[in-house]
Amino acid sequence: MKRAITAELIEWKNKSGRMPLLLYGARQVGKTYIIREFGKNHYNKIAYINLETDPLANTWFDGNIEPARILLLLEAHLKTRIIPHETLIIFDEVQSCERALTSLKYFNEMAPQYHIAAAGSLLGVAIKREKYSFPVGNVDSKTLHPLTFKEFLWSQGEEILVEEIKAAFETNTPLHESLHQRALYLYKIFLVVGGMPASVLEYTDTASLITVPGVQNRIINDYIADMAKYATDSEAIKIRAAYNSIPAQLAKDNRKFQFKVIQRGGSNAIFGEALDWLETAKVVNKCYNVSTPEIPLNVYKDFTNFKLYLGDTGLLAMTSKTPPEIVLNLGEMDNRFLGAIAENYVAQHFAASEKSLLYWRSDSKSGGQAEIDFVLQEGGNVIPVEVKAGEHVRSRSLNVFVKKYAPPYSIRVSCKNFGFKNGIKSVPLYAVFCI
Repeated sequence: MKRAITAELIEWKNKSGRMPLLLYGARQVGKTYIIREFGKNHYNKIAYINLETDPLANTWFDGNIEPARILLLLEAHLKTRIIPHETLIIFDEVQSCERALTSLKYFNEMAPQYHIAAAGSLLGVAIKREKYSFPVGNVDSKTLHPLTFKEFLWSQGEEILVEEIKAAFETNTPLHESLHQRALYLYKIFLVVGGMPASVLEYTDTASLITVPGVQNRIINDYIADMAKYATDSEAIKIRAAYNSIPAQLAKDNRKFQFKVIQRGGSNAIFGEALDWLETAKVVNKCYNVSTPEIPLNVYKDFTNFKLYLGDTGLLAMTSKTPPEIVLNLGEMDNRFLGAIAENYVAQHFAASEKSLLYWRSDSKSGGQAEIDFVLQEGGNVIPVEVKAGEHVRSRSLNVFVKKYAPPYSIRVSCKNFGFKNGIKSVPLYAVFCI
């Protein structure tokens, strides 16, 4: 599958002062696949070891971890010559070996001519939990997310449609109605399939949605297994309970995360670490409230008020047991949860483009409650982003925000075509990757 991160990996390969690469990401987002494909396509050969499944390789790091020694052992183990600038060395599942992670520091300082990349599932969890010696300042870190809708379109051979969407976004020119309807249909498919590579591959191979939930269920089971592996029994129970509560959290009119939804009497003291685990594992995306939408936005985060979105919208649709036929219906449906799915989809895309996830909620004392789904910092301006699942786009909250803060323009994401009117930039849901 073509992934946008490949361009970043090529840039990493070619830049001067290159440091070892550390690739983060949730389980099953395609880290191993993408790094191996990158190696095959942009190097003469790769030297790959999996530190979780290869116990012998794991022992190499018990003693001296100078690069010269590790390289000798790796060459002997793989029976291949490792040539600077021509071989990509890959340490996969590096979270399984603390000393392998530490060795990246010495590769950077003592053997910078070697190209080395490390990847790991739950890498952040392992580092935090085991207090690993992290090679601060000696690695380039990148995060691989589930496929965005753009990448999904690429997987379906819709490269031309991607370019048409980009052009329409830049010029605020409506797409031809046939292309608009085609893109909306594929967007609805994406909501069900999601961006996990295995789910996308299943849909691509079968052209059917029937077997996709089975693949998604296996992914969730892997997450649950990780909870048991990288947490104590009591912690794992709390993590699973917090994870399972997310559809119910998003089903509320006020989607603010409430610990009491997990269990009666729930609190941050009881479940705070469980949420940290889910966030660190890249399983969820946290969206914080900002009551003061001023620059810089991040300093006005309210860490006690937040929404929690699943990292993949397809997993949300499956976990919530939302019938695919409801999602695929392109007309207006009287189903409030479709709004939550659309919001989750936007959050997934903003996270993939490294945007801070923030929303605004007014002070109820100032004459009624108003809420904007997302607020973005664009230079010296705060841009409100309102998300609507269908074509009904009236929003009192957006009017309240505009009247109070006078942004240069607003963004309304919905099923409507592109356009710009009355200071509102209309962006179809399928074009969120352009924002």
